[in-house]
Amino acid sequence: MMNNFIQNDLTPVIQNTPNPRIGVITLSTDFTIEQDFRKICHDLPVDIFFNRIPFINPLNHENYLKMAEHIPEVSEQILPGEKIDVIAYGCTSGTIAIGESHISSQVKKSKPETKVTTPITAALKAFKKLNLKNIAVLTPYPKDVNVTVFDYLSKNNLTIDSFNSFNLNYDSEIAQVSLDSLKESIANINLDNVDGLFVSCTALKIVDILDEVEKKFNTTVISSNQAIIWDCLRLLNIDTYVPGYGKLFKT
Repeated sequence: MMNNFIQNDLTPVIQNTPNPRIGVITLSTDFTIEQDFRKICHDLPVDIFFNRIPFINPLNHENYLKMAEHIPEVSEQILPGEKIDVIAYGCTSGTIAIGESHISSQVKKSKPETKVTTPITAALKAFKKLNLKNIAVLTPYPKDVNVTVFDYLSKNNLTIDSFNSFNLNYDSEIAQVSLDSLKESIANINLDNVDGLFVSCTALKIVDILDEVEKKFNTTVISSNQAIIWDCLRLLNIDTYVPGYGKLFKT
């Protein structure tokens, strides 16, 4: 027993080669993207750090644009003063509203050496990688947001065979869409004449059934969270096959 304080000084081993780092900017209202990153990356040699950006529902163009001014501060708060190898901006329709290049430039105000990706950036890469040109689309968004998604995909040389939506206005509602409801909805989409299905929105909980849907309907599925996680890993030169999350991770 010590009557007076005596400190024993120990010599730690300092690891000079840390894992590559991913920073994720997620909406303050998103219930899903953090869970999906952890599910897919838990056995990989990568460290993931999250920060939330202010967002006020409902989902609309005006509210998306309000997020842009917060991006530099939110980026800097991900391990302030430390190197982040990749920053992922976690909002698909928000990226379309703000613009991929503007999001990248806003991140680089705080983290100039950081690579930047977004769900739509990653999805477009995935479509090209898997040679998906004619697609069906499923989103949870309201109609005015869906119009911008349709236009953006079309401008990027994709043919939209059908556009399907749950017409929801709040992230909390989107996160509560059940897996059974997703399966039933996809079953009602004609996938016979398309190269694949794009499921847009980081709040939709679809990654757990990607393999099942692809096998059942003999198709290829790209989802927002699957694509952005895949792109983050490939930007870090991590090409490990992660089973259970669709054909994309085989590339």
